[in-house]
Amino acid sequence: MTIVRNLFVSLILLTSIGCQSKTTKIQPTIAAHNPVEKVMLSPEKLQEYETAYFASGCFWCVEAIFESVKGVKEVYSGYSGGPEKNPTYKQVAYGKTGHAEAVEVFYDPKEISFTELVQVFFGSHDPTSLNRQGPDRGPQYRSIVFYKNEEEKKIITDYINLLESENVYDRPIVTQVEPFEVFYKAEDYHQDFERRNPYNSYIISVSIPRLMRFQENFKSYLKEEKSH
Repeated sequence: MTIVRNLFVSLILLTSIGCQSKTTKIQPTIAAHNPVEKVMLSPEKLQEYETAYFASGCFWCVEAIFESVKGVKEVYSGYSGGPEKNPTYKQVAYGKTGHAEAVEVFYDPKEISFTELVQVFFGSHDPTSLNRQGPDRGPQYRSIVFYKNEEEKKIITDYINLLESENVYDRPIVTQVEPFEVFYKAEDYHQDFERRNPYNSYIISVSIPRLMRFQENFKSYLKEEKSH
């Protein structure tokens, strides 16, 4: 039950700060953070891989977490879970569309399974927090796992049942389990935001600490850093 124990540790370490204050102020210092070098893949190459969809708060944070996981080839920030077609960031941020900030994960099932991605999802945020992660409040920050078929749905529900049977959390899990319908890719400036904006105040104070807490507890799931 190592993963379940790690989930418990991750929950304890989650702080009360999150992604609503998306400022662009520059800070003189930055936390030690060395992301694995990213390999850019063509859309044609990405079609060779499987996809998975998650929402767990600010997509800047969630994208960076999944980007660090072995077997993950690309992650896009975007919107899913609502009826509005082609939503904009401003519409979603004001809670006008029913969508949540979400990520699209391209992964190689030979290197990492959907089950392990679900473990990454639950191990990197608080699934008992309703419509909120840290100070980011509203349904656009709600916790959702999307499934594309009945097998994925069973994996998700079985894992939630395991977490509850092990009493990992002292509050009920409020994560929504929903069929995947459509993913709208967010505006270009949101993609790889943490990587491209390391001195952004939100990235320094929230995103990088959240990523590092996850990485500390899930070391065996991480990509290997390449030596130069």
